[in-house]
Amino acid sequence: MSAPATADAQQVARAVDELRRGQPVTLKGAGATLTVLAVELADSASLAALDAGTRADLLIARPRAALLHITNQRAAEGTGVIRIARAPWMDLAASVAIADPVRDLESPFKGPFRAVELGNLADAAAAAIRLAKAGGLLPALFAVDDYAGDALTVDVDAVLGYVRAESLKLVTRARLPLDGAPDTEVVAFRPLEGGPEHLALVIGPVFASDRAAGEPAPPVLTRLHSACLTGDVLGSLKCDCGPQLRAAIAAIAEAGGGILLYLQQEGRGIGLINKLRAYALQDQGFDTVDANLRLGFESDERDFELAARMLSLLGVDRIRLLTNNPDKVASLTERGITVTERVEHKMPANPHNVAYLATKRDRSGHLL
Repeated sequence: MSAPATADAQQVARAVDELRRGQPVTLKGAGATLTVLAVELADSASLAALDAGTRADLLIARPRAALLHITNQRAAEGTGVIRIARAPWMDLAASVAIADPVRDLESPFKGPFRAVELGNLADAAAAAIRLAKAGGLLPALFAVDDYAGDALTVDVDAVLGYVRAESLKLVTRARLPLDGAPDTEVVAFRPLEGGPEHLALVIGPVFASDRAAGEPAPPVLTRLHSACLTGDVLGSLKCDCGPQLRAAIAAIAEAGGGILLYLQQEGRGIGLINKLRAYALQDQGFDTVDANLRLGFESDERDFELAARMLSLLGVDRIRLLTNNPDKVASLTERGITVTERVEHKMPANPHNVAYLATKRDRSGHLL
């Protein structure tokens, strides 16, 4: 990775950190400047500082805008972002209610709204939403284009061009005997600019072989597992993640070896807090897909380029993929990993996750 690209990635990481700390961030592009503040972390003082020039508008992601019946969708073409002119009734509390769908039952009547064309701020607005998502925040921001205060400035092109997998490096490895798979090595990966670390569990003699010289390595049995604190650690019955993780380790060990990639992409890439918000929406009767959309996210925000990069760093380019999700097969294939076989990985349902599994089958295309 080149030095300028690394500098861009570090700039993006600092901007994400500022947003997560409730600070404003200025996005600077070609002839356009936009300063944003995360709605969910704003307080009266930080919003007043942003409002010091002209009243800050709201940026929200298109899925959330659709739920709010904001009909001027032309404002989101090509960006996935709607800019709402902030009316006098949109104080901090009302703005938070607009951003957070978990509060919809408490404040069901919102509006009227007036969408504003983004014009030359379209790229900056898209970059702002991307920063919020990268920080695990609701994709909703206060925004002004005449901010006179101090704020970290980030280049719009750096944000839109940021690829997390590019700076991922193999950092360290060590033996990690597991229950049912004592011959396991853990390999840790870290992006150079910071951010969550990802792990590979190399189970058994994956790279050892008595094949003849020049004979291609056999495909490696591989599982991509997205971290799920509630399922993997706490034993939640709302999903099948914990059983999938343990069954994958057992299956790889029984097969004589393979790799499990443990990716820090909680809640299909929306982050732990937003996943818990999605759980609250599920308690209100929405399925897992609609819950993510109501929050302003796509149904699946995961980045499987990270997995392809990890496999490449391990020297693996041919795998048998343990999955029920055809999107994983397609994503890895597009990124140069040959998937010779999809290996079924079904878990039995329980009374708490039967609807969740049906949604994965019927709406997300999982082969269950």
